[in-house]
Amino acid sequence: MTSLPYQQTAWRLSDLSQGTPEEIDALFQQLEAQTQEFEALRPLLTPEIAVETFLDLIHKLERITEDTYRLYGYAGLSFSANTQDQNALTLVGRAEQFLAELQNRTLFFTLWWKGLDDENAARLMSQAGDYTYWLEEMRHLKPYTLSEAEEKIINLKNVTGASAIERLYETYTNRYTFKLEVDGEVKELTRGELMTYVRGADPDLRARAYQELYRVYGNDGAFLAQMYQNLVRDWYNENITLRGYKSPIAVRNLANDIPDEVVDTLLEVCRKNTSVFQRYFRLKARWLGMDKLRRYDIYAPVARADKAYPFEHAAWLVLDSFRQFDPQFAELAQRVFEHQHLDSEVRKGKRSGAFCWSVSPRLTPWVLLNYQGRADDVATMAHELGHAIHSMMAQEHSIFTFHASLPLAETASTFGEMMLVDRLLAEESDEAVRRDLLFRQVDDSYATIQRQAFFALFEKEAHEMVRQNASPDEMAEAYLRNLKDQFGDAVEVSDEFRWEWVSIPHIYGTPFYVYAYAFGQLLVLSLYRQFKQEGESFKPRLKQILAAGGSQSPESILRNAGVDIRQASFWQGGFDVIAQLVNQLEQIPLP
Repeated sequence: MTSLPYQQTAWRLSDLSQGTPEEIDALFQQLEAQTQEFEALRPLLTPEIAVETFLDLIHKLERITEDTYRLYGYAGLSFSANTQDQNALTLVGRAEQFLAELQNRTLFFTLWWKGLDDENAARLMSQAGDYTYWLEEMRHLKPYTLSEAEEKIINLKNVTGASAIERLYETYTNRYTFKLEVDGEVKELTRGELMTYVRGADPDLRARAYQELYRVYGNDGAFLAQMYQNLVRDWYNENITLRGYKSPIAVRNLANDIPDEVVDTLLEVCRKNTSVFQRYFRLKARWLGMDKLRRYDIYAPVARADKAYPFEHAAWLVLDSFRQFDPQFAELAQRVFEHQHLDSEVRKGKRSGAFCWSVSPRLTPWVLLNYQGRADDVATMAHELGHAIHSMMAQEHSIFTFHASLPLAETASTFGEMMLVDRLLAEESDEAVRRDLLFRQVDDSYATIQRQAFFALFEKEAHEMVRQNASPDEMAEAYLRNLKDQFGDAVEVSDEFRWEWVSIPHIYGTPFYVYAYAFGQLLVLSLYRQFKQEGESFKPRLKQILAAGGSQSPESILRNAGVDIRQASFWQGGFDVIAQLVNQLEQIPLP
């Protein structure tokens, strides 16, 4: 693979819309016309409906959904590129209001389907092809579905309720700037820029970067906590009081189509394996010449290598690592660059972090990065392009079935990171860089598995605390206890970390999302070990998992690949891999 001509740029959204007021209005009008046509077909929904008529209705709903995703994708991607753009913010609000109304007007179809008798439902599903799992999943929600009038009220309420609070949180916190003295100069930084220093070699700079991060969030801690508490109350009121779910996390589990007991087992295995990472942090302290790590130090580079990766070289490394595994992976990832669907620049007002947004199976996904040349940024590029590969491998499915469920959504992305690490280790001759890469593997396993699992454990506790009218300070104390449970006596946790939880967007926008990271990482550790053992014969199994998208339950997809997620031993296997890596690191002589 030759060197790529791609430079660090913003993305192009013209595949969705040119963004002119006239075109945006036309998109709204088109959706309005399609919805009116669909509404007129409501009398056809009888128990005796013909299969051909039923499938035609699904096709019409599918077109409406595709166009809806395109419109909202344009609005959301525009807002992510510049969260301070008033026009983008206005469009997001307009789109959310319109789409909530549209959802209400098409709600009759899903409610009719959930209420249909089993015999006729089976008759229609027998001819539904790729739509079958989507139809099955809707019927799984039947016990938690309200009347049409109630569902419409909830949809409208969310626009100015939960969704508005989430948007306010994003807009407010993305305005934050942070001041940090570096080399005698006080710099004003975005969160993404500030976070480059928490993985740097200077221990004082790491500490001051974290202190500044949580000084800013902590100053607004009570305010941000109130946002969170209201979102939690809304979650409880709708899902427990009205819909009848047995617990707050059960809502996410059913949405993921993962049995409650599987998630309970996953989190319990993570809790029981705190000693694996505590042992690692004690080892890392010795490498850093410290008696005990501080929370500031857990991502510190042990080899003090500070190698920078220019964007063009990083892109080449990522694509070449994909190509070495399978040429199709590289070809799909390269499509994101070629279609200019990558926004990698660091800009004030741009959403922090990284994501992959798969708008439609017919379109190349959009990837957001905040690329600054660190090895972590290269890994993030591989991660998000892995998401894009996953979506494109499932592009033969419908808009209803191509998105993988959350627990499987991290499979290709995490696998992509591991392919990259193998590529970097094969290329790198500098022992300090190689050592840093090996340590970073365990750092990243902590960040993806244990950190996320304990976030989920905190969420479970926090939802109950809100029910008991806990104050923001009491919740902050609970979070501090959560951190101390994770780290034991291996890591010193400073008081300002009590406000870390209000800086985590996932717990605001997608409650209990985070356990999907632990699920995905432990899954991939097991799959990657099988790849190393089996070689070429393993690849079709991984492709089978990715190509399935969301067309089956996660348990079925994995069972077909020989994985049993109900066994604690399966999850323990991932920790065994990490423990083996720690064993290897302990054999390296200290300098």
